[in-house]
Amino acid sequence: MTSRQGNVGAKGASYFTPDQSPPSGTPLDASTAPTLFTPLTTRGVTTHNRFVVSPMCTYSADNGHLSDWHLVHLGQYALGGAGTIMVEATAVEPRGRISPEDSGLWQDSQVAPLKRIVDFIHSQGSVAAIQLAHAGRKASTVAPWLGGTTDKPLADETIGGWPDDVVGPSPIPYADNHAPPKELSVDDIEGLVSKFAESARRAVEAGFDLIEIHGAHGYLHTNFLSPLSNVRTDQYGGSFENRTRFLTETIQAVRAVIPETMPLWLRISATEWMEHSGQPSWDLESSIRLAKLLPGLGVDVLDVSSAGNTPHARVPMHNEYQVDLAGSIRRAVRGDGLDLQIAAVGKITEAEMARSIVQEGKPVAQNGNGTVEVEGDHGVAQAEFVLAARQFLRDPRWVLNVAYELGVRVKWPQQCERAARRPKVEKL
Repeated sequence: MTSRQGNVGAKGASYFTPDQSPPSGTPLDASTAPTLFTPLTTRGVTTHNRFVVSPMCTYSADNGHLSDWHLVHLGQYALGGAGTIMVEATAVEPRGRISPEDSGLWQDSQVAPLKRIVDFIHSQGSVAAIQLAHAGRKASTVAPWLGGTTDKPLADETIGGWPDDVVGPSPIPYADNHAPPKELSVDDIEGLVSKFAESARRAVEAGFDLIEIHGAHGYLHTNFLSPLSNVRTDQYGGSFENRTRFLTETIQAVRAVIPETMPLWLRISATEWMEHSGQPSWDLESSIRLAKLLPGLGVDVLDVSSAGNTPHARVPMHNEYQVDLAGSIRRAVRGDGLDLQIAAVGKITEAEMARSIVQEGKPVAQNGNGTVEVEGDHGVAQAEFVLAARQFLRDPRWVLNVAYELGVRVKWPQQCERAARRPKVEKL
């Protein structure tokens, strides 16, 4: 009888896979590692570094059910050392999908394929997350490779679409080539709040460590927040308090059905970039006002993105166009002494940029005589987490490659250890 000679299996895995202890992407010397490679605890969940794989729509599900494709797609990022991997926007009802091939969690049969993905992510020592969403007035469109990323044609009934059942707060279409949405009744809105809670319950059943509510990019919650897309005159429209009511009720409903130890994230578009229009719109000031309410509602992390609610936005596409928004919100909530962690996303592709976003205090480096502080003012941290999507698509082992570029020695997966790239001199 052969022995594995100490090759211990990962706890909780239904098959043998080596225990990754510590997980890939963990610094071998935490005392000299930049903040980017240090652990962070939110409620009862600790991630071993600050990298998060941002939710990415892949238009590859079967009636909302994920498949082995998603297992491989998401599993590779756990192998590559990402501390947290978030499943793509997952609809709480069929008409809440962006496309007919979107992820869903509106029925119990969708739990099992998600649990398989969660179990693999856990076997590699990473945190498993999911984004719950409703596409609102941007629903029932085709995959981007069939029609472009911003000018996507409608998916009609012949290919599984529902152009006559697209919904929103008001009957205002996103664009001329999108379906005119039906205005949701108060009963409809209350039903959707319950659907978010039901999907959250299923996410807990699937084993996810944290849940994010999607309130960004022109989808349903954004539609309610913005006075450009919400012209209601009832309790869900008009004032800031009314336009945020659907979101706050959703947050409260989700928080009520998930464990106290489970972190709750919220993604928002911090601005619509419509200040040039001269009309009232959702802007940074609105987002700061909302952010200050979130800790009291049970939100632990605010994921700061922008745009998506109108094709007429003027987005300043420099590398830090969204990171600056995250930093502004972080300063505002910290200034009021509020406990809300911030996540930054958008055009984060370079190692030094990723490091600087979350760096607390002066970075340190190694030289021949030991640890030294790096000279110069590197500014104040703008967030606690760094999210990336396209960069992970380009480089699934981006975490390990960032470590190499920054001169940080990190753990590689056990099975890949012989190929590990070790920097000769640690630096920052």
